[in-house]
Amino acid sequence: MAGLLTPRRRYDSELLDAPSEDEELVLRTVRDIRRSNAVFRGARAAVAELEPYFNGLRAEATLLDVGTGFGDVPRAAVRAARGRGIALNTIGLDTEPVIAGLAARSVSQVVCGSGLTLPFGAGSVDIVMCSQTLHHFRDEEETALLREMNRVARVAVVVSDLRRNWIAAGGFWIASFPLGFHRVTRHDGVLSVLRGYTRDELSNAVFSAVGVRPVVHQRLGFRITTSWVPVDRES
Repeated sequence: MAGLLTPRRRYDSELLDAPSEDEELVLRTVRDIRRSNAVFRGARAAVAELEPYFNGLRAEATLLDVGTGFGDVPRAAVRAARGRGIALNTIGLDTEPVIAGLAARSVSQVVCGSGLTLPFGAGSVDIVMCSQTLHHFRDEEETALLREMNRVARVAVVVSDLRRNWIAAGGFWIASFPLGFHRVTRHDGVLSVLRGYTRDELSNAVFSAVGVRPVVHQRLGFRITTSWVPVDRES
């Protein structure tokens, strides 16, 4: 049954993967994604994977969110960390200047740049995470992103993404109408699910990139998460 519900992975380009000059469209779709994260538990899944590492953090710690969008995931992480007595300074990184500007309202610092060449030193950030970002990459770029996150992290690397499933794809498409999502969000959201991961695929991607075989969790809302303690690739 699981095989029947898991479609073949798609690699088509999402409409917003291409640079867009329509700032209003970019803003609209990012707002839709933020709402989707709330409805379908995207932020909760990412924070649930992060929370076990709080014990290894100092009273003041740093978190880098790669592909941060509106910054809703690091904002949720700040709330969770505060409950454990940790002041979490967040850095949101995004390639789109317009989106980076939006994230500035939710994170301590914003950086416009690429996850493939993170502008940070080795081990310079406590937690490096990405949520619904990895599926935008494939092959060498997927490996490069995971290695860069591993290089920059001091305590942990956290990856949260979408679990590929026909029910998830159909459910998002149906829910997008009452939720009032833009047609571009609807198209890209369904395609994002079809570009998502199975447990084995995500585990294999991390192992190929950094040589670690992490535990992968399936979470509510058809989310899939994993994390690991960074390793020195040159040792």
